[in-house]
Amino acid sequence: MPFAPAVPEIIACAARQSRFLQRMLASRPWLAECLVEGWARKLDGDAMRAFIARQGGGEANLRPALRYLRAWVLCHLIVRDLGGLADLAEVTETMTTLAETAIAHAHDILRAALGARYGAPRAPDGTQQTLLIIGMGKLGGRELNVSSDIDLIFIYPEEGDTAGPKPLSNFEFFERLGKQIIAALAEITENGQVFRVDMRLRPNGDSGPLTASLDMLENYFITQGREWERYAWIKARPLTGEKTEALQAIVRPFVFRKYLDFGAIGAMRELHAQIRREVARRDRANNIKLGPGGIREIEFIAQVFQLIRGGRDRALQTRPTLQVLERLAERGILKAEAVAELSAAYVFLRRLEHRLQYLDDAQTHDLPVNGDDQTLIAETMGFAGYPALLDTLDRHRAAVSRHFETVFGEPDDRDDDPHEIAGIWQNIADAGEAAAALAGLGYRDPDTAAARLAALRAGARYRQLPENIRARLDALMPRLIATAATVRNADDALARCLDLLDGIARRGAYLALLQQYPQALRRVVDLADASHWAAQYLCRHPILLDELLDGSAQDALPDWPRFRRELAAELDAIEPDMERQMDLMRERHHIQVFRLLTQDIAGLLTVEKLADHLSMLADIMVGLAIPLCWRKIKKHHRDIPGFAAIGYGKLGGKELGYASDLDLIFLYDDEAPEAGELYARLAQRTSSWLSSRTAAGILFDTDLRLRPNGESGLVACPLAAFRKYQLESAWVWEHQALTRARYIAGDPALGEAFERIRDEVLRLPRERRTLRAEVIAMRDKMRAAHAGKSALFELKHDPGGLVDVEFLIQYLILGHAHEHPGLTRNLGNIALLGIAADLGLIPAGLAAACADSYRSLRQLQHRQRLNDRPSRIPHDEAAALREPVLALWREVFPEAALPIRTAG
Repeated sequence: MPFAPAVPEIIACAARQSRFLQRMLASRPWLAECLVEGWARKLDGDAMRAFIARQGGGEANLRPALRYLRAWVLCHLIVRDLGGLADLAEVTETMTTLAETAIAHAHDILRAALGARYGAPRAPDGTQQTLLIIGMGKLGGRELNVSSDIDLIFIYPEEGDTAGPKPLSNFEFFERLGKQIIAALAEITENGQVFRVDMRLRPNGDSGPLTASLDMLENYFITQGREWERYAWIKARPLTGEKTEALQAIVRPFVFRKYLDFGAIGAMRELHAQIRREVARRDRANNIKLGPGGIREIEFIAQVFQLIRGGRDRALQTRPTLQVLERLAERGILKAEAVAELSAAYVFLRRLEHRLQYLDDAQTHDLPVNGDDQTLIAETMGFAGYPALLDTLDRHRAAVSRHFETVFGEPDDRDDDPHEIAGIWQNIADAGEAAAALAGLGYRDPDTAAARLAALRAGARYRQLPENIRARLDALMPRLIATAATVRNADDALARCLDLLDGIARRGAYLALLQQYPQALRRVVDLADASHWAAQYLCRHPILLDELLDGSAQDALPDWPRFRRELAAELDAIEPDMERQMDLMRERHHIQVFRLLTQDIAGLLTVEKLADHLSMLADIMVGLAIPLCWRKIKKHHRDIPGFAAIGYGKLGGKELGYASDLDLIFLYDDEAPEAGELYARLAQRTSSWLSSRTAAGILFDTDLRLRPNGESGLVACPLAAFRKYQLESAWVWEHQALTRARYIAGDPALGEAFERIRDEVLRLPRERRTLRAEVIAMRDKMRAAHAGKSALFELKHDPGGLVDVEFLIQYLILGHAHEHPGLTRNLGNIALLGIAADLGLIPAGLAAACADSYRSLRQLQHRQRLNDRPSRIPHDEAAALREPVLALWREVFPEAALPIRTAG
């Protein structure tokens, strides 16, 4: 088609590549002028509304104005896109804005006309009602393609009647309005149509009413909402109307579950299978939307993780597909390489989709069969020929299919299903046969294992399970039996895993996770094999099963500053919801502990490094709790409290274990008259915040008894009173405890003041003979209470154990810090032994041997606790480790005789 010389080449070139653009230019003389004047600029909503205004207002001009608008916008996009000026984001955003503008204009004109005739619809309380027009699918996600239909749902807030001379019910009013809006957009006139309108996603589809109230929608979700509708409502977005918060309050819990919903995988796999069957029936393998490796598979990958995790991570409730993929990569849910491939494929397929539609403005996703069209499409995609385009397309589709199968493939497709073991579970009532089969798999005590399996299957809990959940458990059990048989402690691992399954049996999502992801089941078994305590921790917090999906996440070192920033932001975002804040802190804490636990079991952490991490995690949790609790005190005189938490014991010494409680005292420095009462409340609330049991468990048990005057003392102590007490009234054992104390959280200036007081107190001159006598007396008192309770060696309290090392170091600090200030640094017991040796206070060789013993004793204690065993070992196993400790004790306390017990 020839063009006048005034038409820029970019328009002429686009017209050669789009028959639709050719037809529009030929039939609408005004269009060329519009394109010439504006092709270099993006179009936005203001430009579109200005265009409509120039066409004239009123109901009579509504249809032609909107159709002219669409012709201009679409042709403008074709020129910019084919000319290389518009990226995918501009194309989809412009088309979405076109739909929003057209819908809003049609609504406003038609509602005004209806209102003039029947009056405004009102609720029983007299408030005026507005129609919520909800954009679904790509319109809701701001991803509309150039020849797309639009999926809409009409919702109105409340039942009632119009307030006019010819009243209608609100239902009738909004139904009429909805029908008129559809006609204004979809009716084909001499000027074409604006958008095809699809209303089939509304409650009950084509058989349901055109409009529904919020109450009707909520009742439908509760009683009839199906899994595929959850998927459809992910992208739902209100385009007009009020009461959007009320709408979201109904939609969000239907779409996004509070728990991790791995059952969504099966539901979406079935939905996809239906689509695949329809594609195969219609022989549409070359459909780039619905065919293998097409756009829909990328959307499914993004949306299944939204359904699984969106209830617990609101950032995943976003609508645009590319944004969802990006956030999945940020969270490590999908690998960055996978997201890069999926995103590149998505952009390529969407650009190709638009070029297919530019040819004739047809809603098509099928590759062309006509040779001329194939050449045109290749040219517009930047390829030298159609075969080169197909090569790149095939690579993208293959990558999408590969990632789709990774997420949605049937578990049996990804791992060998142990069919030969299935009979053990199915016929477990035959104890003899089951035990023989289990013995053949390597179980040492097959009779006990068979009895445990039989008890589970015959139990009331199993029999009362819903059929779909029982089917999941039946599918999982043979895998568990087979996997547990491969580990060192098969019998223990199976028993511990059965404890877990017994606890989560009614939570189908957890069973679905273990069924869908064999690697997660493998890691559960390995964890249960390695540690009884770890298995119990998982039983208490089954939500942590999600952490076992990605092995790489278990290897990453904690980034504590980032963790603190992100958790603080999440807590602020849900203020003032105290219950959710407490749960969130517990959930995040459990996740971090579990990650450390898996690294610990894998041998990636020393006991010392583990304790450092656990102590840092505790510091963060206390630090976040204090300001949250302060906000909950309604009447306070300052925004930031002059308040600090001080850690004692294992927390203060950075030797925290998995189940350690927190020894804390709280200090404040504030002259306000009400300070004492306020900070006492803050201390109590902080302690309760940390130690209260919620639906998510607890953070820590707390112990506040080390504060001045113990349980009879103030729960929050003024800084000056703390100093006075330490200098004038404290017992020697309280100064011993102070050697391991440190500032944890709260006001940093107050923390510095505490450290100065601590240094001052520890450096007081002391008469060493008297000090030794008091330290020995306290040690004897503790030994009488705790040591010698077993024929085995108690790692902590028996002579030559951990407490002896701690007492030795505490004496050296209190006895010599006056002359050697470096001893007051809270560097840990092993480092302090080295410092004391360097100062000549103890023999260097003995100090080094004692440090090695201390490290080994802690490792043994840690090993015992990981398997929930008492901290006791045979005396002969401990003899070599005890000797350096006993020798150093004799060196430092020659007047004290330790009672030494042996195996005999």
